[in-house]
Amino acid sequence: MGRRWEARPRWRLTRGGEIALGPGKTDLLEAIHRSGSISAAARSLGMSYRRAWMLVETMNRCFVGPLVVTSKWRGRGASLSDRGREVLALYRALERDSRRASRKTLRRLLSLVSRTAHGRASRTPGVRSLSPSGDVKHR
Repeated sequence: MGRRWEARPRWRLTRGGEIALGPGKTDLLEAIHRSGSISAAARSLGMSYRRAWMLVETMNRCFVGPLVVTSKWRGRGASLSDRGREVLALYRALERDSRRASRKTLRRLLSLVSRTAHGRASRTPGVRSLSPSGDVKHR
C-alpha cells in the first residue's frame, strides 16, 4: 500500500551498438568494489560469471584504461582501478545532478500519474516528496 512511483535517471554512454557504461554496469562496478570478486559480484546481482566477465571486458575496452583489474593468480579476486573508482563516482554524480536538475518537471509529471494500480484516483490524495537522495516520489 505504501508504494510510491519513483523516477530514476538511466544514463548510458553508447557508441553505435556498444554500451560503455549504464545502470547495470555501474551496479556491477559497485558490487566488484564491495566484494573484491567478479564471481561474487555476479552472484549478488543474479547474473552468471560469464555475463559479468563480458560486461567487465566491454567496460575495460571502451575506456582509456581498465576500470576493473584482476589478479594474475586465480582466485585472488578483482578490484576497481583508480579510473574505475573515478568513473563510478562520476556516474553516480551524473545521476544525482540529473535528479536535482529535473525536480520541478518530475513533480509535475508525477502529479499526473495514477495513484492506484487500476488507474482510479484514491480517496486520499497522494503526497509528493523528495527523498534525501533527490529522488522524486509520489504516493
